[in-house]
Amino acid sequence: MSIAELFALIAALFVVIGSVFVLLATIGLLRLPDLYTRMHAASKAGAIGSGLLLIAIALVAQDGAVTIRALFGLVFIVLTTPVSAHLLARAAYRVGLRPHSTTRLDELADYTPPRS
Repeated sequence: MSIAELFALIAALFVVIGSVFVLLATIGLLRLPDLYTRMHAASKAGAIGSGLLLIAIALVAQDGAVTIRALFGLVFIVLTTPVSAHLLARAAYRVGLRPHSTTRLDELADYTPPRS
């Protein structure tokens, strides 16, 4: 087995695992009860799935520029997904969208934001 075949096999494994994570994120978006749990599913599983797909692209790319773009895309997703999910959830909470009734812990329930 050559190095190229080994990279192709590892990339195929990353594609399958990444696709499963993206599928789980999609199921989470459809089945979870409120914005916060849906956002959690989409941001975590979506970022992992997309990251694995980009790693697979980097492994099989014949062109170095494609590999670099895939790795930059991976870094961008890893850095921006948690921040954007947090900011969107915080904005939704501030405009009055409360968690589902089955949510056990609401740490912001007693918090009143300062008026600006």
